Amino acid sequence: MQKDVLRIGFLGLGTVGTGAMKILEKNEVEISRKLGVRLEVRRVAVRNLDKLRDTNLAPEIFTDNLDHVVNDPEIDIVVEVMGGVDSARKAIARALENGKFVVTANKDLLAQFGVELLAIAKNQGKNIFYEASVGGGIPLIRPLKHCLVANRIEKVMGIINGTTNYILTKMSCEGREFEEALAEAQAKGFAEADPASDVEGRDASYKLAILASLAFSSKIDLDDIYVEGITGVKLRDICYAQELGYTVKLLAMGEETDGRLKLRVHPTLIPTLHPLAAVANEFNAIFLVGDAVGEVMFYGRGAGSLPTGSAICADIIDAARCIKNEVENGIVEATFGKKAVVPMEEQQSRFYLRLKAKDEPGVFAKLATAFGEAEVSLDMIMQKRSEAGTAEIVLVTHDVSEGDFAKAMRTLQEVPAIYSINSILRVVE
Repeated sequence: MQKDVLRIGFLGLGTVGTGAMKILEKNEVEISRKLGVRLEVRRVAVRNLDKLRDTNLAPEIFTDNLDHVVNDPEIDIVVEVMGGVDSARKAIARALENGKFVVTANKDLLAQFGVELLAIAKNQGKNIFYEASVGGGIPLIRPLKHCLVANRIEKVMGIINGTTNYILTKMSCEGREFEEALAEAQAKGFAEADPASDVEGRDASYKLAILASLAFSSKIDLDDIYVEGITGVKLRDICYAQELGYTVKLLAMGEETDGRLKLRVHPTLIPTLHPLAAVANEFNAIFLVGDAVGEVMFYGRGAGSLPTGSAICADIIDAARCIKNEVENGIVEATFGKKAVVPMEEQQSRFYLRLKAKDEPGVFAKLATAFGEAEVSLDMIMQKRSEAGTAEIVLVTHDVSEGDFAKAMRTLQEVPAIYSINSILRVVE
């Protein structure tokens, strides 16, 4: 018997949850018209019942017990926006086992335990919807699962962390040092009080794990992703990159070659004419290459109450359609195998290198010899400034394996004329 009303339970009601709630309240009539069934928020579990919340919900709807949501037989869809991993994992598992569809924005959870939870969902004939876990309001998960499913995705490359993009934009456009740009991002709410997950690249690696699993139909282990953050990026390097025709971005990159995957997150010099170079401030963008569709880019706000709430509401509506039409939504992720990952030392990169050397004749020749002995070919080499007998030199290599470049660095450290290696960044054309 078809229901006239589908009931929703929320786990958490912070910034993102409140954004989703506002959309449900504001667009209630339009959503009901599109669905042919009314959505009703039945229960909301929160940590603090005394906190004032910007919603029209009656006080009796709130509870501080997660079980009142996940075990309620009247609730059809559970929306997890509480964050964290352990409690959310247990709550989602119980909700699925109780026959409920689940919507979540929890990237940390999905990157670590998505395979486990999707298996539970499959066994229960339900599904987990997680569009909001990557890219905020930008449609990414749905296109990969549906619109681009006929393609073999060759490459995924993107800016998927708004905090680091905001910081790098301020450094590039306003000449701020890292610490100053970070402080401004925190003051404006774009960065957490503890920004480590963002600036160290972990947040982007979680999102890449989710995107890469869909793009390459493979189970992804976080340990297979090389991760490097932006804390070592200096304003001087950004300025030199601009002189060379590049912009510095924290990129998440996935690629499949000959059945093996390359997965990495690190600050990267990209040409200023590349579409990703123009993505500024807190915005995100994902650049995809499919064998049939060619190059595609998705762009928009990667975080925020309403953009992320929009994606959550879209998932709620998808889950409601499955219930209304009595569809056991097939879980494509449950069919994924495990593809081999190319070790980082075997992957190819171009490198930007800034170092200090003794300002004397023949230094360039010594550098060229050291790189030549390590079989590293140089594309550019230039002296930027000289002070008190010390020269600052910038190099850009041709493509070289990470392993061979590491050998070249060890060789350079043995050259007496080289005082210090101050910066190493990768370059993508």
